[in-house]
Amino acid sequence: MTAAQTVVHIDTPRVEDGAAIWRIARDSQVLDLNSSYSYLLWCRDFAATSVVARDATGEPIAFVTGYIRPARPGTLVVWQVAVDREHRGRGLAGTLLEALTGKVADSHGISSVETTVTPDNTASDRLFTAFAERRGTAPRREVLFDSGLFPDEGHKAEVLYRIDLGVRL
Repeated sequence: MTAAQTVVHIDTPRVEDGAAIWRIARDSQVLDLNSSYSYLLWCRDFAATSVVARDATGEPIAFVTGYIRPARPGTLVVWQVAVDREHRGRGLAGTLLEALTGKVADSHGISSVETTVTPDNTASDRLFTAFAERRGTAPRREVLFDSGLFPDEGHKAEVLYRIDLGVRL
């Protein structure tokens, strides 16, 4: 079965998905890679605010992780979005983002989404800008963490995107 023929099922991540999600993040070559342990914890503690896409065999091929922001309980923070290389270019990231926000809006009553994007990450900029446009709005952007705050050389600033969910078009 080719990537174009792959059946995709959107699901809640399980602890046993942690290793596959870590590999997808690692292989993206653009995400800040967290420890494999953290992905296991994420699948346990934040499964209700995350989604995974599975192929016909049940293997994870993409994910979106998120959490409810403690200081703003009406806000879903999208932590990471990644799609396995052979499944890119089919709108899977956007589909997962829509599924996640729908799921969390129903269960937690969220009214906004936040994420951070580095200035050179055009794919994420396009994903979140298109997501906002489908709601008849644009992301409000501001630098959240200047590059000088990061201990590692070369880490770019993290720009906060705030998107009001509003009415879906």
